[in-house]
Amino acid sequence: MNCIIVDDEPLAREELQNMVRESSQLEVIGIFSNALSALDFLKTNEVDLIFLDIEMPKVSGLEFAAQISGQTLIIFTTAYAQYALKSYELDAIDYLLKPIDPTRLEKAISKSIAYKTLLSESTKSTIEGSTADFLMVKSERRYYKIRFKDIRFIEGLKDYVVIYTQTQKLITAMNLKNIHQKIPSDLFLRVSKSYVVHVNHIDSFDNHTIYIGDFEIPIGEVYKNDFFDKYAGGTQLL
Repeated sequence: MNCIIVDDEPLAREELQNMVRESSQLEVIGIFSNALSALDFLKTNEVDLIFLDIEMPKVSGLEFAAQISGQTLIIFTTAYAQYALKSYELDAIDYLLKPIDPTRLEKAISKSIAYKTLLSESTKSTIEGSTADFLMVKSERRYYKIRFKDIRFIEGLKDYVVIYTQTQKLITAMNLKNIHQKIPSDLFLRVSKSYVVHVNHIDSFDNHTIYIGDFEIPIGEVYKNDFFDKYAGGTQLL
């Protein structure tokens, strides 16, 4: 899988390039100091993954990300934690804080490769329908019966959704809004632009994050009041 690095800080570009080169799973095909140069490159080159800084002159990383094709994955790299929620609203695959930890970087790379594989295998995937207690999902030449009780949460990624159960991840070409309309509203809550969670699988939460197993799911500002009203009796933590 190939990637490019976009960052206005020379030292940050060099450090990230050296770290990425340690991974045998990625090939760096471009390094850019600004978003405009990267946009020009994307016009004539197919890019699988972009490591993208946020605070850059002229065009910010957030503005740049809003213009990217759904087939290109984005990992934000920034020194500012306050952008985390906004990055997920732009369907970023991950969010890395500088200085970047090598173990955390490797985890983000592995997640990106897994998503890219799922996307390439799901060109014919659809949600075939739902009944009282399950969805039927078509993937390639197979149909999968997914019981609502087994769905831990659903993640939206541009024009696709990933359905997480205890044992598998299934990806299908549908947006999060449409699939949310096909599942029981008393069991599933939309908690951000990118996530719907099954309330019975929530292990814990705070004012900003829901924890399901090893997954940390951000709570969007637009959805926060609804989540606390329906799930926590309207009470937020002090």
